[in-house]
Amino acid sequence: MTTNPSHQSQEDVQITMGGSGAGSGGVGAPERLPAINTAEQRFPYCIVWTPIPVLTWILPVIGHMGICTSAGVIRDFAGAYFVSEDNMAFGRPTRYLRLQPNFVEGGSDAWDEAVSKASVLYGTRIHNIFCDNCHSHVATALINMRYKNSTGWNMLILSMWLFVCGRYVGIGGVLKTWLPFVVLLTFCILLSVYF
Repeated sequence: MTTNPSHQSQEDVQITMGGSGAGSGGVGAPERLPAINTAEQRFPYCIVWTPIPVLTWILPVIGHMGICTSAGVIRDFAGAYFVSEDNMAFGRPTRYLRLQPNFVEGGSDAWDEAVSKASVLYGTRIHNIFCDNCHSHVATALINMRYKNSTGWNMLILSMWLFVCGRYVGIGGVLKTWLPFVVLLTFCILLSVYF
């Protein structure tokens, strides 16, 4: 199935520009990134996000996160001792954040190895919503690959980065993310005005 052009950003279809110097992590030559295909849920080199019912309705910045391989396969820490593959715990992604493999020394192979190692590690852990969760799994993968030559990735940084810079998969992603919050907020405002 082909990707809907409305779901592709300019960065998805053009050659990515590499950098050099500090923070590049041994950047090699720029490489062409595979296209994102939202219909088939393929998000190469992306962090993906989906709302958690009730929790996201109250605080839209909170949701469930996963990280994708170079082929776009989604890996997410879905519960105690379980990292799922291509079946996110709370449904299809509504947002994604495209990362750049040229910020990983070793490119695609190092990316996939880091995602795999993080997934194996989190397959041995108990899920803790506050301390060791899906965001921690993604942060561990980024630390393993030394993304942007950094080992300082954590759930707070990732939450804010995706919330501010993430792209929606389409109008359905926007509605699934924000409609329950808007309805709940409207109900609370009407209730407070009435009483």
